[in-house]
Amino acid sequence: MTAPAKHVWIALLTVWVVWGSTYFGIKVAVETMPPLLAAGSRFLVAGSILAAVLALRGTSLRVTRRELVGSAAAGLLLLTLGVGLVHVAETRIDSSVAAMIAGTVPLQIILMRLAAGQDVARATRLSTLAGLAGLGLVVAPGLGGESTAIGLAIMIAASISWSIGSFFTGRLGMPRNPFVAAVYEMLAGGLLLTVGALALGEWGELGTATFAADSVAAWVYLVIVGSIIGFTAYAWLLRVAPISLVVTHQYVNPLVAIALGVALLGERPSAWTLAGAVLIIGAVYAAVRAESPRNRPRPETVATRGTPADQTA
Repeated sequence: MTAPAKHVWIALLTVWVVWGSTYFGIKVAVETMPPLLAAGSRFLVAGSILAAVLALRGTSLRVTRRELVGSAAAGLLLLTLGVGLVHVAETRIDSSVAAMIAGTVPLQIILMRLAAGQDVARATRLSTLAGLAGLGLVVAPGLGGESTAIGLAIMIAASISWSIGSFFTGRLGMPRNPFVAAVYEMLAGGLLLTVGALALGEWGELGTATFAADSVAAWVYLVIVGSIIGFTAYAWLLRVAPISLVVTHQYVNPLVAIALGVALLGERPSAWTLAGAVLIIGAVYAAVRAESPRNRPRPETVATRGTPADQTA
């Protein structure tokens, strides 16, 4: 399937900006909203809206039991333990730092490929080591404060879950239609997050102050723009554009998040943190280049294609 270059670049720009801005949106939302409840309700609403749109377009939402289980497993790894924990982490760390840590996901997937015995180019291995060194620089400045250190640990755990989910999604027997798969991933992930919020007593934290205008606006943005428009553009790109072009979001998103954090949230990353960000972004760029089809006889992408929900915060 081919598409006009103009449309491809509009969709790519959407993914760059939207997914980079979700870290900013999460930070604003959790200023007053309980993090697990904010994430859970976000995905339940987004999944329901997408299901309604698909139904109106005549798309069947019927799936097999195996596909339903696979979607639920992906939702657990990617959205509940992945994106959900990002919401928790951002109650303690800057949005820009969260985005930098999330930027190491492609490098973590390379480590998983190595552990699985897959052939990985030497240049890719070296770029992975450089990126992980960059992660150390990003994390190190925050280890002195207990609250920040906990936030960093939670964010690293979220990125690892995200990586595991991305690595195994293709083996979970997901629905063939990526939009249908995303519906069940979001509904499953949102349900699990909401149950977790109930178990931890987040419902007791609700009050008038919870629904501050800025937080509610950010939550609506995450539902409509982050969870629906962003992944729709991504799913379309996977069908019409080279994967080496699509995955450029993995090193553009952190730049967008850093810029928004500095400009709108007053975040001031340290020199060491920014140096780490440069290493991470450069390493991901080098890995994407090394793994692109023109540079490998048997191409393998840095991150699995999976479904749109697999790649977004």
